[in-house]
Amino acid sequence: MAAEMALVIPTIKCSSSTPKLCDSRATCSFSKFTIVKMTATSQPPKTTNPTKKVSKKAIKETLLAPRFYTTDFDEMETLFNTKINKNLNQAEFEALLQEFKTDYNQTHFVRNKEFKEAADKLQGPLRQIFVEFLERSCTAEFSGFLLYKELGRRLKKTNPVVAEIFSLMSRDEARHAGFLNKGLSDFNLALDLGFLTKARKYTFFKPKFIFYATYLSEKIGYWRYITIYRHLKNNPEYQCYPIFKYFENWCQDENRHGDFFSALMKAQPQFLNDWKAKLWARFFCLSVYVTMYLNDCQRTAFYEGIGLDTKEFDMHVIIETNRTTARIFPAVLDVENPEFKRKLQRMVEINQKLIAIGEAEDIPLVKNLKRIPLITAMASELLAAYLMPPIESGSVDFDEYDPQFVY
Repeated sequence: MAAEMALVIPTIKCSSSTPKLCDSRATCSFSKFTIVKMTATSQPPKTTNPTKKVSKKAIKETLLAPRFYTTDFDEMETLFNTKINKNLNQAEFEALLQEFKTDYNQTHFVRNKEFKEAADKLQGPLRQIFVEFLERSCTAEFSGFLLYKELGRRLKKTNPVVAEIFSLMSRDEARHAGFLNKGLSDFNLALDLGFLTKARKYTFFKPKFIFYATYLSEKIGYWRYITIYRHLKNNPEYQCYPIFKYFENWCQDENRHGDFFSALMKAQPQFLNDWKAKLWARFFCLSVYVTMYLNDCQRTAFYEGIGLDTKEFDMHVIIETNRTTARIFPAVLDVENPEFKRKLQRMVEINQKLIAIGEAEDIPLVKNLKRIPLITAMASELLAAYLMPPIESGSVDFDEYDPQFVY
């Protein structure tokens, strides 16, 4: 994954301007909607007549695009077999199951006329970048739905309690994806999620890597959502689209999902209590943090549009996620060390040069030759960040989770 991140060839330039710092698919059209069969990195079709059939267009993916994941389901069944694994705390899982069954957000995602009215007011570059935000977010949520749904199905006989929790989490992710996709309809677009299910390539992760990566993605999702919500609550003049008003309750779904993965890891102490676990924990922290940072620096216009400084926002999210993660991971990165932020900035600069090479009119051979020193430099920065002295953390015996820690 680190090698892949070093080969990123993004498609959108970073903006050099910064606002005032604020607190912390091939396509076919039907009627007025365009059903978009694409990845979340695509651009909506340009057409002046929404009822006219648009031409098909090949969509270019990037390595930073949201992915779909699969795993070794047989190993998962072994891990959660109560006859084999005596570390499973079924009482804790039962309590978590009741929490998910309560379904606090069952009636939360209710749209109103504000959505379409706000979408019609969004024009120009901000409209375009906002559509991409909805596409990427919808694809990411749908990815979680697919993985959790399959885990719920496969674990039904082995561990019905854990299986039902996975099924209920897939319910949450489906609800999020549907709400985001409905938001796209305000812009006369819609992701064809059935097409994505069949067309997207799936990335294989071993179960323990699924635990690390998914825990981080859920917790970082929490901090992103709650930070945006609080900022817009304090700065309502930047409230350009009503979906952000839903983030306060929405992010609690992400928080509960992360808590569940924390319990799963505690039930598998071999994933937390040796030197290999420390190396993998740091690796996944670095992968998730760098991916978010590079992604967001390609979409500065979106964050500027809602009154946020992209880099300050990202560092706040990274620091808070890292503090939360330190409660369960055996080691985390020292992200509050100023040198870590300097390394991230150097990666952004290298990424910008890679973008420029990709947009140049040179022949492919010349482009690849120009990329070699930049890819080497990116890999060097990643390795240097990984080798920074870590923070020893985590414990499989820590106290019951206190929600006030993150909210």
